Amino acid sequence: MHLSNNIRLNTAYHFLKQSKREQKMSSFDPYAHLGFSKNPDGTITRLLSKSPTVEANPEPSPGTTVVSKDVTVNAEKKTWVRIFRPTKLPSNDNTVARLPIVIYFHNGGFVLFTPNGIDSHKKCSLIADDVPSIVVSAYFRLAPEHRLPTQYQDAYDAVLWVKNQLNNPNGEKWLRDYGDPSRCYLYGSDCGANIAFNVSMQTADTDLKPLRIRGLVLNQPMFGGKKRTGSELKFAADQVLPLPVLDLLWSMALPKGTDRDHRYCNPMVKGPHHDNVKKVAKCLVVGFNGDIMVDRQQEFVTMLVKCGVQVEARFDQVGFHDIDMVDPARASAVVNIAKDFILG
Repeated sequence: MHLSNNIRLNTAYHFLKQSKREQKMSSFDPYAHLGFSKNPDGTITRLLSKSPTVEANPEPSPGTTVVSKDVTVNAEKKTWVRIFRPTKLPSNDNTVARLPIVIYFHNGGFVLFTPNGIDSHKKCSLIADDVPSIVVSAYFRLAPEHRLPTQYQDAYDAVLWVKNQLNNPNGEKWLRDYGDPSRCYLYGSDCGANIAFNVSMQTADTDLKPLRIRGLVLNQPMFGGKKRTGSELKFAADQVLPLPVLDLLWSMALPKGTDRDHRYCNPMVKGPHHDNVKKVAKCLVVGFNGDIMVDRQQEFVTMLVKCGVQVEARFDQVGFHDIDMVDPARASAVVNIAKDFILG
């Protein structure tokens, strides 16, 4: 009898706790969390659009380890790249050694940020300095004004732009003089990792000579699906990326009329796209067990393995989504893992 009462009390306690959580989540405003206001026509106003940006610094100055410059990719689409290179270039026998080319796609859930944002600029400077490498950080148009697959197309255009610079005698000098076309890597964080994965499938059957994509660095890739995973339920009230915000991001990014089981969001669903997954270059997948999307990321690794893709998966027991954007030690640790993968 005593045991039965305890069970009833425990059940009532958990029901009350769940009910309070649901009430709290039902009053939560995901637009406000992102710093957005929703307009009557379905567009949004980014109230935090004045987030800090950094000017490119093409000329080295004392104490500067990395220089950068902005170059237009497509004037009509208003797309561009920010290129980074280390100021101290390694050499062999008095000849400047060629560096891996890293094409980088930033985070922001498809709706936020640009390559000149302070966080993206710092991340790419770190990659250029630590690997070392020539980093091409690609601008892509944002949702919901431009829905998927616009971001994939802009990223694909950036890859083709790099190829064309290498083939043009008057092409971008930092790429032509210091980049190694045979060692190109696509590197993405959050939605940028999703973009890198999809662009890798697009480029698999494209003649990119002399550019050769050797691998993908997928840092906390952004994926989803209709059926909730354990980590989505466990971290539904996450302070950084709560579930209603994640759902909103997908609703703004996916093509109209589709749901979260579309292959852009959930590539793990069965479909003919798996034939293209088999063509993806080797992958490094980095994640953290406190990330609301960690179960999706691990399902993604399983899918890659089943498709015959060479995968290195590095999941840290401690950490949350985008922890490397706020913790410099974690940022360095992630880049060091990527460095070993790129130079290994």
